[in-house]
Amino acid sequence: MRLQFVLSQIGNGLRRNVAMAVSVVLVTFISLTFVGAAVLLQMQISNMKDDWYDRVEVSVFLCPEGSSAPTCAGGEVTEEQIETLEGVLTSDGLSPYVEEVFVETKEQAYASFQEQFGDQDWAQRITEDQMQVSLRVSLVDPELYQVVADEITGRDGVEEVVDQRAILEPLFLVLNRATVLAVGLAAVMIVTAVLLITTTIRLSAMSRSRETSIMRLVGASNFFIQLPFMLEGAIAALLGAVLASAGLWLGVRSVIENWLAGSVRWVNFVSTSDVLVVAPLLVAIGIVLAAISSLVSLSRYTKV
Repeated sequence: MRLQFVLSQIGNGLRRNVAMAVSVVLVTFISLTFVGAAVLLQMQISNMKDDWYDRVEVSVFLCPEGSSAPTCAGGEVTEEQIETLEGVLTSDGLSPYVEEVFVETKEQAYASFQEQFGDQDWAQRITEDQMQVSLRVSLVDPELYQVVADEITGRDGVEEVVDQRAILEPLFLVLNRATVLAVGLAAVMIVTAVLLITTTIRLSAMSRSRETSIMRLVGASNFFIQLPFMLEGAIAALLGAVLASAGLWLGVRSVIENWLAGSVRWVNFVSTSDVLVVAPLLVAIGIVLAAISSLVSLSRYTKV
């Protein structure tokens, strides 16, 4: 009997404030979609860092003929200097940081260049003698690039030391800023959702003040009086969270899995399984929103 009464009260409340209830669902849906998008963006950045940082190398470009670098005053790098630099990189002091050292000769550099740009007219004018000998250094931990760079920079025969991560950082910066923007919009929308849920519960409580007064007179507990209002907000927020999860799932499925993943195969994109991991978080946030809103409203409008 009590359960039936609570359910009837919830139905009456939602019917009386259907427009506000729909608004709560939509605002919660939008705000949690931004929250989910921010989480998925961070997951994507983490995937890319895990994949790409393990592959990036430190490129030690050695002195070509005619270089103006102070370390190249003696002219083009010699075989003796190359052996010395290899010895430094493979020494016991750098062994905890360096995984592998590979010498890329002019011939290998030219072959790689032609493979990438050989179909361009300007690339046909480049000769093998114009290529530059380099050392390709794979690191145990790419984050410790500076340790290796400090040890090798400034030595005779070294023109420049380049960390390939520098090429990726602008991309990660853009993605991180997009995450911050999504979080900012989500925060604004969450505040809006809390205010709207609070208003909805307040209007529902005010419209049923006579019923709640009668319930008090017959001895109903404060919790029993407040429960229908709490569940109204929780149902609306939960629907918003479910819609947000479904929207993210459909977006990832159609845009990423069915389009981007097939066109850009070298990126490990987030998938619908990641959305399923995020979905419980969105539902939990929706429930918390409803709980906060209920406490704010019911403490004033349905107190004994």
